[in-house]
Amino acid sequence: MTQGRPLLNRRLAEFGTTIFAEMSALAVRTGAINLGQGFPDTDGPDEVREAAVRALRAGHGNQYPPGPGVPELRTAITEHQLRRYALAYDPDTEVLVTAGATEAIAASMLALLEPGDEVIALEPYYDSYAACIAMAGASRVPVTLHPEPSTGSYRLDLDELRAAVTPRTRLLLLNTPHNPTGTVLTREELAAIASLACERDLLVVTDEVYEHLVFEGEHLPLASFPGMRERTVTISSAGKTFSFTGWKVGWITASPELVAAVRSAKQFLTYVSAGPFQYAVAEALALPDSYFDALRADLRAKRDLLSTGLAEAGFQVYRPAGTYFVTTDIRPLDSTGDGFAFCRSLPERCGVVAVPNAVFYDHRDQGAPFVRFAFCKRTEVLAEAVSRLKGL
Repeated sequence: MTQGRPLLNRRLAEFGTTIFAEMSALAVRTGAINLGQGFPDTDGPDEVREAAVRALRAGHGNQYPPGPGVPELRTAITEHQLRRYALAYDPDTEVLVTAGATEAIAASMLALLEPGDEVIALEPYYDSYAACIAMAGASRVPVTLHPEPSTGSYRLDLDELRAAVTPRTRLLLLNTPHNPTGTVLTREELAAIASLACERDLLVVTDEVYEHLVFEGEHLPLASFPGMRERTVTISSAGKTFSFTGWKVGWITASPELVAAVRSAKQFLTYVSAGPFQYAVAEALALPDSYFDALRADLRAKRDLLSTGLAEAGFQVYRPAGTYFVTTDIRPLDSTGDGFAFCRSLPERCGVVAVPNAVFYDHRDQGAPFVRFAFCKRTEVLAEAVSRLKGL
């Protein structure tokens, strides 16, 4: 019946079940504290939730919303980009609302790539990047961020990035602030990337979903650099900023030509989604600066609580400059450096779940000893996790 061929498309054969599903199931089975998957354990602002309720009751978005997104949200996105970054976009032609950043990434890859193209991505990378590149029939070329124990941070080697570009390179896929390492690319690094993209005539897709979760340094959209606005697709979403990850409201901003290309792919994925939630996110984006400042301060304190606890438990800690995540080196506690085995045993040993970073690498050996913990949880949950981890 199957003519001897596997049922799953060969392009997806290497992926299987995500590590997040495996670790979350392990947390449920053992009753462990789940610091593996990056979702908050509390809802976002009451006024944003009530805005969604109002939209539902008023019948706003209960039927198919416009394909590009509701006008209120598209306008709010452009006002946010202008207010925050002095980037001016047309809400009618330069914004596209998506089913979260994940669909924005998928639609961008499917729209902009063809078989034979190469995509450079910073390694370790969010797991959907590899799958989306594969579905587009393109090839991924990882450029590895290097851990520096002396500084407790990761570094991008710009010479390695330049050397990775070939005549087949079509696109750079960047993520800053970076999941899972917490790296925030500097102005100098972004300027060098922009120069390279212009010199080699490359498209760039930037995943900036953690734009408001920067603890050291500053978030600078690559599209704001000279020559980049017309070649950059900027992606963000509401989930991480407003703690409503289940709403799945994301967006892209780009030139009319790039938006039209991505929309051509997106319309055959979800078509539209999250109608009432789009109205609520429009209101959320207009919240005062005090909301964003308080969110950042709260997560910075949680980062410090977990980072300090992990260090006291014996881990080598890479304190993140942004995002929800702390990366650790397990070798001071486990000389084998096998992150998979460590994470699978951790719930039974001390009642905490984490994620092995090796799943985010093509070069699995480079990521083998590193493990990621999420700190987007209630303070009392993190304190209990720290207490348990000290038992190691």
